[in-house]
Amino acid sequence: MAAGPQQLITEVDGQTLKLTNLGKVLYPKTGFTKAEVIDYYLQAAPLLLPHLSDRPLTRKRWPDGTGAAYFFEKNAPRGTPDWVRTVTLPTPGSSTGRDEADFVVADNVPTIVWLANLAALELHVPQWRIGLSDNGKNPHADLVVFDLDPGPPATVVDCCDVALALRELLGHHGLECWAKTSGNKGLHLYAPIEPARSRASSAFAKKIAEQLAEALPENVTATMTKALRPGKVFIDWSQNASAKTTLAPYSLRGADEPRVSTPIGWDEVAAATDPAELVFLPGDVLARIDEYGDILQGLYDAPKPLPS
Repeated sequence: MAAGPQQLITEVDGQTLKLTNLGKVLYPKTGFTKAEVIDYYLQAAPLLLPHLSDRPLTRKRWPDGTGAAYFFEKNAPRGTPDWVRTVTLPTPGSSTGRDEADFVVADNVPTIVWLANLAALELHVPQWRIGLSDNGKNPHADLVVFDLDPGPPATVVDCCDVALALRELLGHHGLECWAKTSGNKGLHLYAPIEPARSRASSAFAKKIAEQLAEALPENVTATMTKALRPGKVFIDWSQNASAKTTLAPYSLRGADEPRVSTPIGWDEVAAATDPAELVFLPGDVLARIDEYGDILQGLYDAPKPLPS
């Protein structure tokens, strides 16, 4: 798709899609085009889908590329195809003043390609699934997430050290966890759990973050205050709240270059010495998939009870 027509009508898994402005450069500093974005998402879709399926999707769109303005979108846009799944869910505390929104749910490959054509570069989802909630009114999480954010001069390498300590602490509570890059400068850790109220999973995540910050006060902070972050890794536990979202695994980032939020093995976490080692572009990710398969395979297979 890298070179060819500006517009294409094609079929993806039985759905007809009109792809437009294929030559538009969406990452101006690298020349990465919309066609290349679509091609990446099409190839990564089988590994991306398990992390989007049955979750209300918030998109971050850059219609004129990452050098221009972007916007967040929860509501299904005008012209959404009738084969795209949408679900009306409450949006308490919404900045738009709306009580609910018609969320897109990406349950199939054509929906992912359609979103890529809309320049929805970033795909964000909550830690709960629609099927585990009372129509969104009583969300039950199936994941606990920790967002490790380094405060300069700390880097993602420092996040790796904290991730190893966090993994050990979670292990003491009977939980396994998986790691991925944030696609920016930090790491995300996921611990699968049996369905539990988001309020409870959020409280647990906060407790764990505070315990590690207490144990490693020189390296870790669990408070939001930015003045306390320089040189430390901030463990953001707040993304476990039912109204919050996290960038999905294998999603692109809307940055200067098309970085990908990439699953990494614990051997890679332990061995990291240079932040550049943990920067992955679409070609890198597809090559890793060919070599290693899905590093997050098994994430949802054996959830553990949320510790009390």
